[in-house]
Amino acid sequence: MQTLIHNIGLLAGILPPEKRRLMGDEMAHIETIRDAWLLIEDGLIADFGPRESLPHSFSADGGDTVRTANGNLLRLIDAQGGLLMPCFCDPHTHIVYAGSREQEFVDKIHGLSYEEIAKRGGGILNSADLLHQQSEDELFAQAMTRIREIRSKGTGCVEIKSGYGLNVEDELKMLRVIRRIKTSTDLTVRATFLGAHAVGRAYRGRQADYVDLVIREMIPAVAREQLADFIDVFCDEGFFTPEETARMLAAGAEHGLRPKIHAEELAPSGGVGVAVAYNALSVDHLERLADTSVGLLKHADTMPTLLPGTSFFLNMPYAPARRLISEGIGIALASDYNPGSTPSGDMKFIISLACIKMRLTPEEAINAATINAACSMGISDTHGSIARGKRACLQLLDAPSLAFLPYAYTSNLVREMFL
Repeated sequence: MQTLIHNIGLLAGILPPEKRRLMGDEMAHIETIRDAWLLIEDGLIADFGPRESLPHSFSADGGDTVRTANGNLLRLIDAQGGLLMPCFCDPHTHIVYAGSREQEFVDKIHGLSYEEIAKRGGGILNSADLLHQQSEDELFAQAMTRIREIRSKGTGCVEIKSGYGLNVEDELKMLRVIRRIKTSTDLTVRATFLGAHAVGRAYRGRQADYVDLVIREMIPAVAREQLADFIDVFCDEGFFTPEETARMLAAGAEHGLRPKIHAEELAPSGGVGVAVAYNALSVDHLERLADTSVGLLKHADTMPTLLPGTSFFLNMPYAPARRLISEGIGIALASDYNPGSTPSGDMKFIISLACIKMRLTPEEAINAATINAACSMGISDTHGSIARGKRACLQLLDAPSLAFLPYAYTSNLVREMFL
């Protein structure tokens, strides 16, 4: 069956199908059509255009389902003047986790920093302790609640990381849950192995031994079960060094896992250089991006992925989005949905933060959360824009304009999702 969405007030996010990312000044423009229609066939965008270009073989009158002139069934959806655009892509989340960490939220109110909480055994290690006690079924049930939540707010594609296992068995448990999520939702899901999120408690004081465990045992086990698309490392002050990161990324690449990386969140760690050297798909965080790192990103395939929700929740600096764009670099946005530093996966709110705190225009922020975010997940050939032949991963919003999305910063505008 074909689906025709008609009476679209504004169709937004149109790009040539070969356009996989937007760079610098390109991010400030979003092509739109007013009073439009869009045709979906076999899950793909088959055609679209202004009202007057609608083929005569399609009738937009006479009920919810009609037959076209050639006898095919056509489902009709009246957009009633709504805004139709690509779903948000969220290329950095940790939504498979156990329980919550609201006590650390209170600790932050009392003045403890993220680093101080981690040194006291909290943070990532706290989540690892909680996750160890949970079965795959329990973790899956909790994660699916979060999947339904982000879907209801416009996210159609999501990358999910492991990293709260920190031993072979629990890392595999997390990745098996992510594999189960892939087959249980209509969202597009990518899995990332993040065994190097922190050093597991059993290896405290033996970081080199833990790095060896990741390389010699975790990565081969993940590869044998084909549980991940990417490998990630937390390369930052108090976590893993650039040299350790390079070893782990190289080992992952040998097993078919393309690198992604956490870098320069807590300090100018040198992580950007490692990411570019190893052709990482994305380098994420960058709240404390070094001046010397900016130039490394100008001609790299690596997508800087910024997480303003983390800055908001931890009351820390925001990544220099305006400077990156002014240097001709494209950026992506992600939620960082996790129990400690960003317990929210609301990508529309992330767009609002990018506009309010990073001074992006609505067009720049929306492009960063759609086509460039899809690029950060390695799926911009099929997702992230309106183009013939791309997947129909779309959201219909009750919004009069694109600027209304960041303006109405707490309103859920989603009327219907097409996945």
